Amino acid sequence: MIGTGLIGTSIALALREHGAEVWLADEDPEAARLAVNLGAGEPLPEAAHADVAVIAVPPDAVAATLAGAQARGPASSTGSAGLARCYTDVASVKQLPVAQARALGCDLTSYVPGHPLAGREKHGPAAARADLFLGRTWALCPGPETSSQAIETVTDLVRACGAVPMRTDPATHDRWVALISHAPHLVAAAMAARLEGAPADALELAGQGLRDVTRIAAGDTALWTQILAANAAPVAGVLAEVAADLAEAARALTHGPEGPQRSKSVAALLDRGQAGVTRIPGKHGGQAPEFTAIQVVIRDQPGELARLFDAAGAAGVNIEDVRIEHSPGLPVGVAELSVRPAQAGPLLNALEAEGWPVRR
Repeated sequence: MIGTGLIGTSIALALREHGAEVWLADEDPEAARLAVNLGAGEPLPEAAHADVAVIAVPPDAVAATLAGAQARGPASSTGSAGLARCYTDVASVKQLPVAQARALGCDLTSYVPGHPLAGREKHGPAAARADLFLGRTWALCPGPETSSQAIETVTDLVRACGAVPMRTDPATHDRWVALISHAPHLVAAAMAARLEGAPADALELAGQGLRDVTRIAAGDTALWTQILAANAAPVAGVLAEVAADLAEAARALTHGPEGPQRSKSVAALLDRGQAGVTRIPGKHGGQAPEFTAIQVVIRDQPGELARLFDAAGAAGVNIEDVRIEHSPGLPVGVAELSVRPAQAGPLLNALEAEGWPVRR
């Protein structure tokens, strides 16, 4: 594992759960030491030769790191030189590292460009989790020269982490992530930036909606600057379309005709937004199923969530998703439980019987 940040350390932890021997390296010795102390693996020995080397560094450092790893050491007993038999990376853009690797003369037969579609707004090894990739898509973008052995090895690694491998090409990958990851990060940052000078009293009114919209804006600035610069054209295209929609909404609200026409213009954008949300896959992939939301008032004290989940379990109801809306300044909050429509009635009855304040 070359790079022991959030993604690299999370991969290492996931592989360790399957009994894999993992060696760790990072240009920041403190990060590598912390990853070792977390149980992610052992320091990389001088004479190491691994089945696969994962390059978990920023996008513009992938190619140089790959070249250095492939040039490391003499040929092994398997006949292959370098740090490993095959290599992959986790950068969230693919065209840049592939082009740079080709320009540096890297061995592309052993390199499988990759990108796990998982992460957190926190960064560094301390934020790593072994279950970070469970059920998540992991894009693999092998080139025409990539060997079948390298593809098979890296695919096995992806599945060992609990992720779902998906094959695509670098250009298509970069267009897709501009829409589903990179542009949304900038939109979240733009909204969060509006809060910088907001009055404290206004922020006291903040609810879960604002937190949902701005959560990812807390990501690492240096890393995201690199990512956005490396995928500039596709991201700019998505941002231009988003900006056009927002500009039209602002025009309608500010200068548009009074009455129904103004409402119709804004409602059209809201309707399109609802239609877009329904296309986001569900937790197991495919079309998201319909859920009914049950809102339950819970006290802000230890054990309340456990009691609530126990009550749902006793009723034989599977909670598909849960979110908590905190009430600033109050000793209570609202837990919103998403369940299958057919299970909503039994859950409501069971919770009401135990005295929980509930609402469909």
